[in-house]
Amino acid sequence: MKSFKTLALLTSLAASLSLFAGSIAAQELTGTLKKIKEAGTITLGARESSAPFSYSLGNDKFVGFSVDLMMKIVDRLKVELKMPDLKYSIIPFTAQNRIPLVQNGTLDLECSSTTNTVERQQQVTFSTSFFVIGTRLLTAKDSGVKDFTDLKGKNLSTTAGTTSERLINKYNDDKAMGMNIMAARENTQSFLTVDSGRAVAFMMDDAILYGERAKSKNPEKWDIVGTPMSREAYGCMMKKDDAAFKKIVDETLISLMKSGEINTFYKKWFESPIPPRDTSLAFPQSADLKALYANPSDQAIQ
Repeated sequence: MKSFKTLALLTSLAASLSLFAGSIAAQELTGTLKKIKEAGTITLGARESSAPFSYSLGNDKFVGFSVDLMMKIVDRLKVELKMPDLKYSIIPFTAQNRIPLVQNGTLDLECSSTTNTVERQQQVTFSTSFFVIGTRLLTAKDSGVKDFTDLKGKNLSTTAGTTSERLINKYNDDKAMGMNIMAARENTQSFLTVDSGRAVAFMMDDAILYGERAKSKNPEKWDIVGTPMSREAYGCMMKKDDAAFKKIVDETLISLMKSGEINTFYKKWFESPIPPRDTSLAFPQSADLKALYANPSDQAIQ
């Protein structure tokens, strides 16, 4: 009889210890990981018009290269947090409000087309970079614009709150170009400024310019031109000083690079037809991007 009582006692003790260990493990989580665990969901950020990285097809459906990367991070979190039913929601944001939304916790993670800069590193944490771009110009083939020097006295569009806006304003002042710089809320609106004839060119990251051209009604009308004004690296944004969360995000991205799986995503979004018009960007990987995937880094390269 005593053996049965002893067995029952040991079983009860083991169960208690298991619950206690689980409780301790939960308590050890901090920052964003703790927030996700307790809420049972992660809140992701997406741009509405940053094709092919992150853009909306309507009805709250977001797609793109960066969106695919975020889904891989969600899959990794399901394993790390032992939450196979982890939910996610996607909230649209703009270039102007993305940093405040990360800082105040509205967004747990933002992977879209955000440049990692030393200045922004004072406000948020960046992941390992996942893309490298150059800032160039989209213009009509018959516009006569071949480089930034051809913009003197002309109307130029760009997107508010971006590094492109800052760069072109400085260039305009330093070179006394006399340009009228028109900053729109989103990339699609910036493109429409050119498409409607109100501006002669749209300055932005080259990959996004290729994306806008692919989405346009007449892609053959447009050229991407100009010597890049800058080289920039995109990273995912998170709250500052959250090392545990950054570690999971970084490890996921580096694994995709080292395994070569990220090249599958690249081919899907940059070298194959993409929605909504099923037009390909025809944008091969640059030497800079190949170098990044071979040697991942979270450093700003501006």
